[in-house]
Amino acid sequence: MSSRDAADPGSRERLLDPVERVSEFLFGLFMALTFVGAVSVASDGKEEIRTMFIAALGCNLAWGLVDGVMYVIQGVAARGRAYKLALSVRAAHAEAGRDIVRGSMPQGLANLASTAEIEAMRARLVALPSLPEPPALHRDDVLGGLGIFLMCVISTFPVVLPFMFFTDVGTAKTLSRGIALALLFCGGLILGRYAGYGGWKAGLIMVVLGTLLVAAIMALGG
Repeated sequence: MSSRDAADPGSRERLLDPVERVSEFLFGLFMALTFVGAVSVASDGKEEIRTMFIAALGCNLAWGLVDGVMYVIQGVAARGRAYKLALSVRAAHAEAGRDIVRGSMPQGLANLASTAEIEAMRARLVALPSLPEPPALHRDDVLGGLGIFLMCVISTFPVVLPFMFFTDVGTAKTLSRGIALALLFCGGLILGRYAGYGGWKAGLIMVVLGTLLVAAIMALGG
C-alpha cells in the first residue's frame, strides 16, 4: 500500500483515468480499422476475412501488451521521481527547496502558485515523518497495465464482428464503418466532457480526426 493510501484510504484513485481508457480504446480501434479497410468488397470474403480478423487481433494483442508493460514502467518511474524529489527538497535549504518544488510542477500550475503556496508545500514535505516509499512495483500497476491491455484488445471486436454476421462484404464494411464512427464520436464526447471543452463538439472533431488518421495510416502502409 502506498503512503497516500495509508494516509487516506478514501482517496484511492481509479486505476485508469478517462483519458487513458478512451485513448487506449481508440488506439486499438484505429489499428483494427486499418485491417478492415484492406478487405476487398470484390472478394468472396471467407479466407480474406479470416486473415483480417487474425491480423487485427494479433496486432492489438501485441500493442496492448507493449502499452500495458509501459504503463507499469511509468507507474514505477513516477514513484521514483517523487522519491527523488522528496530527498532533494529535504536536503536543500529553503530557497533551493522552493525552486525544486516549483520546477517539479506543470508549467501552467507553477505560474499560478505564489511563493507562499510553494513554501507551504515545501514545508509540508520537509515535515513529513517519513519519506515517500522508494520506487517499487504495486498491484495497481499490474491491474492498470492489464486494463490497458484489455482496452486495446476489446476495441478490435466492434468493427470486426459485422464480418462474422454478414456474408456480403460490402454490407459488413458499411456497418463496420458506421460502428467505428459512432465509437469515435463517443470517445470524443467523453474526452470533451472530461476536459470541459464541450462533448458534442469534441465528438464531431474526433470523428473527423479519426477518419483522417485512419486514411493516413492506410496510405502510409499501416
